[in-house]
Amino acid sequence: MAQAAQVNVLEVNNSSIQVEHDKKRRQFVIRLNGSHDRAVLLYEYVGKKTVDLQHTEVPDAYRGRGIAKHLAKAAMDFVVEEDLKAHLTCWYIQKYVKENPQPQYFEHIYQ
Repeated sequence: MAQAAQVNVLEVNNSSIQVEHDKKRRQFVIRLNGSHDRAVLLYEYVGKKTVDLQHTEVPDAYRGRGIAKHLAKAAMDFVVEEDLKAHLTCWYIQKYVKENPQPQYFEHIYQ
């Protein structure tokens, strides 16, 4: 059973950023500069209803533009929508949640 990628489109500075959720590869992806460069957020299931948000990576040339926050938001929204619990191994996700203190996020995070 193949799982299609889910795409969320976000408007930023009059340009759209598409966050793709590749459930098969367990990653969120933003294609940059066409499709050559990519920003990614990787996760793994560590239990039936538990994920570990492990790593976020944005190419050096694209850092400081707020791209990682779109990956973090998509990942946290996924955790909430699927009613999962999350371990926040990735330091950037920890920072994102601290800077965006949404009650629904805290309900789904292992402290």
